[in-house]
Amino acid sequence: MAISLPDLQPSNDAILKLREQSRKLVRELGFMRPSIADSDLAPSAVHAIIEIGHCPGIQARDLAKILRLDKSNTSRQVARLESQGLVFREIASSDARSSNLFLTETARKLLKRIDIFATNQVSNALSRLASDDQKSLIRCMSLYADALAEHNPNEQQASPATDDRIHQGYIEGCIGDIASLHARYYAKSSGFGVFFENKVATELADFVQRLPASDKEIWLYVEDERSLASVAVDGDATTKVAHLRWFIVDESLRGTGIGRRLLTTAMKYIDERFDETFLWTFGGLDAARHLYESFGFGLAEEAAGKQWGSTVIEQRFVRKLHHG
Repeated sequence: MAISLPDLQPSNDAILKLREQSRKLVRELGFMRPSIADSDLAPSAVHAIIEIGHCPGIQARDLAKILRLDKSNTSRQVARLESQGLVFREIASSDARSSNLFLTETARKLLKRIDIFATNQVSNALSRLASDDQKSLIRCMSLYADALAEHNPNEQQASPATDDRIHQGYIEGCIGDIASLHARYYAKSSGFGVFFENKVATELADFVQRLPASDKEIWLYVEDERSLASVAVDGDATTKVAHLRWFIVDESLRGTGIGRRLLTTAMKYIDERFDETFLWTFGGLDAARHLYESFGFGLAEEAAGKQWGSTVIEQRFVRKLHHG
């Protein structure tokens, strides 16, 4: 059964205005200059340093995905940064054919200067906006960036092998991989700690022990025997209600369409078996909310709660299947 998404056609006026504002942002942020962000480096080099700094040990292939560059361009970029004494490599312990990228001490100092420059630039701009306008701006930019990533012509096309890497059902090591993805991401974004990691690992372990089942399933995106993304359906065949759970995508894969591909697979499974689906999330995860809404989920209730170990605005989203 195909999933129907809303057919929202923007007006020509909206397109022209947004393109105009995008060009203005490019100019004001300095992307047209030969160097950027209080450095002597080109914008692409600065972006590479930022990403390596945020994810020490990242591999070149993952850096290429984030920067929307092919392998040869990424290799040249990394080689230039190495020759400038800003990046060094270490052989990956899991695969001697691969190497992990790290910033040198010089580059880490440069990154601090870049962070200060960028923080001041954004702070000065936001200080001219009212608090409510700041929140609206952040939400809208998040939605726009996510929408661009979904259908970006500059993005490397998904490999024909992508579907081959999506595995249905339990595989060894997936519980630890998925719990780790959740723990690292939500510790950084929301301050969750050991309570949350234990909750994910315990409940996921209990769930996979009940597989295979006619109303429960899990899908994993697997590379080099590691689960880098997941989504699960915990359904009840009697009530025909499904719980969408453990949707997570490794940072190296964000913007590649893997998350949407996993959700599409899960929703097809759901629409063949259930009448209603719900999920729990919390306020502030705007990109995820936009993705859920694009699949027909709507906010049903929200209130302060601490089911994840810290007090947040918990949100329950619901999607009902309309027959006919």
